[in-house]
Amino acid sequence: MNISDLYNIFLKYPNICTDSRKLIDNSIFFALKGENFDGNRYAIKALDRCKFAVVDEEEFAIDERFILVDDVLFTLQELAKYHREKLDLSIIAITGTNGKTTTKELINTILDTQFEVVATNGNFNNHIGVPITLLKMNKKTDIGVVEMGANHIGEIKELCEIAKPNYGIITNVGKAHLEGFGSFEGVKKAKSELYKFLSDNKGLAFINNDNEILEDLNPPSRVIFYGSTGFNHCQGKLLNSDLHLKFKWVSTEDMSFDDEKIDWNKKTREINTKIFGDYNFENALAAACVANHFGISELNIKKAIEDYIPINNRSQLIKKQSNTIILDAYNANPTSMKIAIEGFANKSFENKTIILGDMLELGSKSVIEHTMLLSLVASCKFDKVFLIGDNFFSFKEKYSKFNWFVNIDDFISSIKNNPIKSSTILIKGSRKNALEKLIEYL
Repeated sequence: MNISDLYNIFLKYPNICTDSRKLIDNSIFFALKGENFDGNRYAIKALDRCKFAVVDEEEFAIDERFILVDDVLFTLQELAKYHREKLDLSIIAITGTNGKTTTKELINTILDTQFEVVATNGNFNNHIGVPITLLKMNKKTDIGVVEMGANHIGEIKELCEIAKPNYGIITNVGKAHLEGFGSFEGVKKAKSELYKFLSDNKGLAFINNDNEILEDLNPPSRVIFYGSTGFNHCQGKLLNSDLHLKFKWVSTEDMSFDDEKIDWNKKTREINTKIFGDYNFENALAAACVANHFGISELNIKKAIEDYIPINNRSQLIKKQSNTIILDAYNANPTSMKIAIEGFANKSFENKTIILGDMLELGSKSVIEHTMLLSLVASCKFDKVFLIGDNFFSFKEKYSKFNWFVNIDDFISSIKNNPIKSSTILIKGSRKNALEKLIEYL
């Protein structure tokens, strides 16, 4: 079946399913494959609720309800690309080493006050998630906000060719997925693929002018700058706060203005968020800048950001009976770890405790990156330090004052007998560490 015929079926049944455990009535099931599963084997079950099943193994295409293709994933991507070409809307692509999900959520929250918006669900930002996000858009959609993740060079380029964004943001570029990218230069090359697509297609980039690395990535000619200096289209000022991020912002429309003439005291320009961490300043300012470009009022920008409460283990502030917990346990790489640890160290909390999980996917750089991180932790003089995972554990003899655990279960057993009390605790680690399990024991 060609894509145009499949698209006609999709228009009649515009819901897509890829998980046989989460089916939707009158939808199309795409039998994707993975390392440990084959969706073809679940296609017949999916048809209990779905109208059609797209499969790529002939033995499973037993009647007219099955659509046999050469490759299910490729077909899903081609369907999304075909659908995107039919839609007359703006798409904002967001990538970066850190902060892309928070930035995406904030942009979505603000734009939703005045537009019909479809955004990436959670961090479903890969070669499967981007097509599914696009296929949720329709003629009523005004703006799409699409997060793009990558762990190898060429992936952002492929996602851009599917989503065809008109606008883009690279939040920052840091040391992450070094195993796939090979080096920091590889990370830069991969992220710059978004700028390359925008340049080739007359798109516009929102650029953090405080980040010099972004200027090295050859951004497109059409740009809007944001940052903390005077020479930006949107300027922000970080305000002092121990817990939640506070900042002011203003739009100047151009990059030449007199700072003394700006009314920084205008109440709608001061934003008191429910997000922990000064490192989220650039994410919130980016969201305000994007929203301002799309004509969202200052009042709606302020209210949307202030009402936003982070979830999914990102910059969450959790108050328990004895402890205050800062949970940031969805992503951990050398850059995000350093920012989080330094930010926490600079806060005036009593009894500061950190719980860190291994950094993953660093390849040959793992030892040196863990070494540098431990040196930073030692220099911060936290009251208590707990380190979880094999990568950290190999340094046990060098830092005798730290507390070391091979896995999270060993740590839970320890704190059951020796509970942490009356402390402010930063929990930071990769998703695979599952450090959110610690919350009930703290």
